[in-house]
Amino acid sequence: MSTPDVDVDVNQNQNQNKNVKAEDILCPLAEYEECDFSKLLEKPRLLNIDRQRSLDERSLSELSIGISPRHATRAIDLNSSRFFEQLDSICSPVGRRSGFSTPRSQIGFDPHPMVAEAWEALRRSLVYFRGQPVGTIAALDNTEENLNYDQVFVRDFVPSALAFLMNGEPEIVKNFILKTLRLQSWEKKIDRFQLGEGVMPASFKVLHDPVRNNETLIADFGESAIGRVAPVDSGFWWIILLRAYTKSTGDTSLAELPECQKGMRLILSLCLSEGFDTFPTLLCADGCCMIDRRMGVYGYPIEIQALFFMALRCALLLLKQDDEGKEFIERIVKRLHALSFHMRSYFWLDLKQLNDIYRFKTEEYSHTAVNKFNVMPDSLPEWVFDFMPVYGGYFIGNVSPARMDFRWFCLGNCIAILSSLATPEQSTAIMDLIESRWEELVGEMPLKVCYPAMETHEWRIITGCDPKNTRWSYHNGGSWPVLLWLLTAACVKTGRPQIARRAIEIAEARLLKDHWPEYYDGKLGRYIGKQSRKAQTWSIAGYLVAKMMLEDPSHLGMIAIEEDKQMKPILRRSNSWTL
Repeated sequence: MSTPDVDVDVNQNQNQNKNVKAEDILCPLAEYEECDFSKLLEKPRLLNIDRQRSLDERSLSELSIGISPRHATRAIDLNSSRFFEQLDSICSPVGRRSGFSTPRSQIGFDPHPMVAEAWEALRRSLVYFRGQPVGTIAALDNTEENLNYDQVFVRDFVPSALAFLMNGEPEIVKNFILKTLRLQSWEKKIDRFQLGEGVMPASFKVLHDPVRNNETLIADFGESAIGRVAPVDSGFWWIILLRAYTKSTGDTSLAELPECQKGMRLILSLCLSEGFDTFPTLLCADGCCMIDRRMGVYGYPIEIQALFFMALRCALLLLKQDDEGKEFIERIVKRLHALSFHMRSYFWLDLKQLNDIYRFKTEEYSHTAVNKFNVMPDSLPEWVFDFMPVYGGYFIGNVSPARMDFRWFCLGNCIAILSSLATPEQSTAIMDLIESRWEELVGEMPLKVCYPAMETHEWRIITGCDPKNTRWSYHNGGSWPVLLWLLTAACVKTGRPQIARRAIEIAEARLLKDHWPEYYDGKLGRYIGKQSRKAQTWSIAGYLVAKMMLEDPSHLGMIAIEEDKQMKPILRRSNSWTL
């Protein structure tokens, strides 16, 4: 790895951007948020950089108007082309912020006592580099060995970033985006192999040298990680967070910086490169995302595919339509169409689809094959027949030749809703499943990272006898409070806030009393995880984001994207496809 750069200047890129001419800015970032993808291939228009921002481009706080509690929970029409305008119409009074500095809830109720405690804990987790906040550490648990919990993780910082954005404090998010962007440019090697230029770090930390009186950033690109796996999700989260910052603040100048544009293109180059793939999904190793240990998610995991889809959609809104940007936009549009068809067709499972797979014939050879991946019906696990409700469905964990992983993964399904990878009908079905299987997926502490847990022989073979991923623990069916914010966002987007409210109330009964654990163990999530860290930052931030999003639904706009009508398939009556 190259020598760490100790002269990172957060404002350096801003100063360089002042010399950009207005005619060089070809496209505002949010212009195409509600347009068909096909329109992006048309010749771009030259726009005045100082023109009045459109309704969609303005900060959400600028669009806020007051409401009464009676209207705060009204149903949101998902099929309306003015979906996010409906969200804006039910948000809170202008200029008022959620969180520690707010004495009362924006809809007229006293905030829960945990909110102030959570904000204090979140601020204690801030990491500073040369006097400026650049992120939050993973955990502040001083009772355990640090390992890498004293570092700033890209994926872990996302809920913290959203909390600060929702509270009107965007500067830390801007600093984080620029610092990680600088780290991306480092030379990255594991042993004698050099990683792709676009790889984002899994984490970084600030080293203080009291002798020289300086500070240095040190990044981990996977060379120190368990299993030595590079983080595939970090680049996607970075793009998603850049869009959230832009959407929340209305400030397009950060994303328009040449450095940010290049950073996005480098990430996209890794994902859109041509090879031997016959599917539009991304082939990944085990341990490349939130589930960062061996858990049988190798292949085409739903978490990565959903984040990939979300990042592509965000990139469409952020890339400038100059010569370099337009080339990537064309590739993104084609990939999105193929990816949405593939995921909605082959990853989706409901009762009708399950019955179809159960009746599959095998060894079919031709373009007319129904069982395209040659999945053996006898490989269907027994639990899935009882788990599948009459009304409901979900995106399964993985699909590859002769293999379907039928496990439920929370993050991938929630991101599928937020990115509109799931159609409105499928989004409703996912929420129906959560309600129908509340005991299994929520239990006594939300929310199961995956379901069900692997046990006995299956656990030994797939995890390699991992002592941390024993049944109903950690990634193997553990309950993770951080997932509250994703569930809440999905609930708001589907017009089902009561589901999120119920889950938050369950969490509030224990989270603070238990000192904000990283995860809970047990089939119902009743026990603090056997190796769970306390004062886990993203457990704290996830709770705050969930509370603020229920309080002011317009915050959803920074983390959700409306469905593109051009990608909507003609679904069968069962809302499923035949393989």
